[in-house]
Amino acid sequence: MTDTAPLPIIRLRPNAAARAIRFGFPWVYDNELVMDRRSRKIDAGTLGILQDADRDDLGLVAINPNSKIVARVLDGDINAMIDVDWFRGKFRRAVDLRSRLFDRPFYRLIHAESDGLPGVIIDRFDDHFVVQPNAAWADRLLDALVYALVDVTNARVVIKNASGRTRRLEGLDDVSQVLRGDMPSVPIQVPMNGAIYMADLAGGQKTGLFFDQRPNHAFAAGLSNGARVLDVFSHVGGFSLAALAAGADHAVAVDGSAAALDLAMQGSAAMGVQDRFETRRGDAFDVMTQLAEEGAQFDVVICDPPAFASSKPALEAGLRAYERVARLAAQLVADGGYLGLCSCSHAADLAKFRTASIRGIGRAGRKSALIHTGFAGPDHPLHPQLAESGYLKSLFFRL
Repeated sequence: MTDTAPLPIIRLRPNAAARAIRFGFPWVYDNELVMDRRSRKIDAGTLGILQDADRDDLGLVAINPNSKIVARVLDGDINAMIDVDWFRGKFRRAVDLRSRLFDRPFYRLIHAESDGLPGVIIDRFDDHFVVQPNAAWADRLLDALVYALVDVTNARVVIKNASGRTRRLEGLDDVSQVLRGDMPSVPIQVPMNGAIYMADLAGGQKTGLFFDQRPNHAFAAGLSNGARVLDVFSHVGGFSLAALAAGADHAVAVDGSAAALDLAMQGSAAMGVQDRFETRRGDAFDVMTQLAEEGAQFDVVICDPPAFASSKPALEAGLRAYERVARLAAQLVADGGYLGLCSCSHAADLAKFRTASIRGIGRAGRKSALIHTGFAGPDHPLHPQLAESGYLKSLFFRL
C-alpha cells in the first residue's frame, strides 16, 4: 500500500478461480468479481486487497472498475508499500537481467507483468527512456515510478508515450509528454545486430523501435549473405538493415509510412550501405502484387505486418490476412530461397498462425519446409500464466 489509510477490499465470486491467482495469474476480470455499488465507485488506479469468496486475502491489487481487467496483482503481500523503494527493487532486478544479456544499453527494460509492473512498458535507448504507463495505477503513481527509474539507471531523458489502444481501454488520456530532460531533436542511433537503426522517440510508432524482433532479425540476417532481400512492413528497416549488415547484396524495404522509410534510409546511410538499399512506399499488399507482376524475385523475403488479430473477434479476419500475406510473399521467393512470416497478434496462437501461413504458401503453388520458429527476445520475458505476453511468432520457411 502507499499510506496508512485502509484499503478497499474486492472479492471474487464463489465460482471464480482463486487457485489461478494463487498460482500467479496476474489479472482479475469484471465477471469474476462481486461488483456492487461500492466497488464500482472506487477510483481508477486505487490500490486494494483482493480476497477469495471465503474472505481470505489473495494479494495487493490495482483496481480499475472502468476496465474489463478490474484488478491487476501488484504484490502477494497485502502490506507491501508501493512506493519509490518498491519501484527501485523492480528496476534493479530488470537491469540486472538485461545487463547480462546485452553489452549495450538498448533494450526493453520493463515488459509489464513479466517484470512485475502490470501494464507498464519501458524501452531503453542508452540514457533515454520511453515509458508507456498503460494501466491506471501506473499513471497515478507515475511520479514515484520515474523518480525510482532515474535513481536506478541515471536516466537523462524520460518520455511518457500515451498513445495506443490499451490506454483507451483503461479510460486514460492520450497526452504524451517529457517527464525528465528534453525531447531529443533528432532520432537516436540504435546499434543492433551489426546494423544502425534510427529511433524517433518524439513521433515514432510505439516507443520508437521494436526491440522484440532482435533475435529474428539476427536469424534472417544469417540467411542473407550475398542475397537479394525484401523486407515488407519494414517500419524503420528492421530486417533489411540487419541483412545488409550481414552482407546482403541488395535490400528493398516496403512500408506505408514515409516517415518510417526515411528513418530506414537514414539508418542505411549511417551504416554506409545506402547504395545497396532502396525503399518502396505503399500498401504492402499492393506493392507485393506489383512486384510479382514485374517478375521480381528475392532470395530472402520477410513480412512483419501489424497485428491483424488484436482480439478474439478479429481472429478469423486476421488469419485470412496472414494467409494472404503468405500467398503474395511466396510468389516473390526464388527457388531455394527463404520466407519469413511474423505475427504480433496474441489472439492468433502459434498453431493458428502457422496453419494460415502454410495454407497461403500452398495457395501460391509453392512447397515449403519450416526451418525455424522464433519468438521475442529475452528482454521480453514470457509470463508463464499469461499467454498475451508471448504474442510474437516468427516462422522461417525454405521454399
